[in-house]
Amino acid sequence: MSKFEFGVYSLGERIPDANGNISTAHSRVEEIIQMAKMADEAGLDIFGVGEHHRLDFVTSSYVMLLATIARETKDIKLTSTLSVISTADPVRVYEDFATLDLLSKGRTEIILGRGAFLESFSLFGASLNDYNELFEEKLNLFLKLQEQEVVNWQGKFRPSLQNAQIAPRPVQKELPMWIGVGGTPASAVRAGRLGLNMALGLLGGRPESVKPLTDLYWQSAKEAGHDVSKLRVSVTGHSYIAQTGEQAITEFIPHYNQYMNYFSKDRGLQYFHTTAKQLMPQRTAGQILAVGSAEELAEKILYQHELFGHSRFMGQFDMGGQPLTRVEKAIDLLASKVAPMVRKALSK
Repeated sequence: MSKFEFGVYSLGERIPDANGNISTAHSRVEEIIQMAKMADEAGLDIFGVGEHHRLDFVTSSYVMLLATIARETKDIKLTSTLSVISTADPVRVYEDFATLDLLSKGRTEIILGRGAFLESFSLFGASLNDYNELFEEKLNLFLKLQEQEVVNWQGKFRPSLQNAQIAPRPVQKELPMWIGVGGTPASAVRAGRLGLNMALGLLGGRPESVKPLTDLYWQSAKEAGHDVSKLRVSVTGHSYIAQTGEQAITEFIPHYNQYMNYFSKDRGLQYFHTTAKQLMPQRTAGQILAVGSAEELAEKILYQHELFGHSRFMGQFDMGGQPLTRVEKAIDLLASKVAPMVRKALSK
């Protein structure tokens, strides 16, 4: 099995804090860059930035952020978390990420998906009625761009390509690709059938409820004739680590409530609020929410590994305005404590 990898990601939201204050777009962008540098210096494997097209996010031009990070870091791999391919031009996305691979000297990956937010559909003139068809067509075109330097292609949602030169080509022969999957079985089957890595976005609940999804993925890949030893599953989600589990919950909960309540209201859902007493049981291995001490997080990851067979964990540490000083401590704990514990256990 390939080395178990650890990373962090940011969606770049800038929402009001408990006093109604909002950080500037400039300071939020700088925070993301600093966070990536911290992750690189700590020795983590991967850093990601998500795509969003709203005033309460700063990551609409997420590839430009990753390009800046590429020049500010040395070793860490860089990825989208994720790229909304349904509403983008796959040719432009490929060109951007191939260029990012050149800038980073071969450290680029990409996670393609449909996203949890829908603002890009109206912004870029795509119809929600074509939700599934758009994704299928554009994903297949991106796969073709990976394979061929000169492309002939015809589809429904984009002008046809005739002897189109797709440039530049990346440092890597092919950009490592992942499909972002929430809870849809069809998405897991598609990723497996195509022989692509699967990035699972898990926000809460019990990991046993997710196992059927990963089983479908591995089964579909095997039935399609792919070498499953070369395929990978990652788990991403809300996360925070501190010296003790109690400290982690205490420092995490106000920012978690702020984040969850803001986006619950945005979607017309009821007021979200949880207490430290309610969250304390979430520290156990049988709960998905990745918050606790380093030992508790390692135990969670190892338990999920038994169920999912995954080989990467990525945490969203900066959600809800978590101070950068605390994010840095959490990153250090992930790199210096969690990663060694998990890797040692898996090497036995």
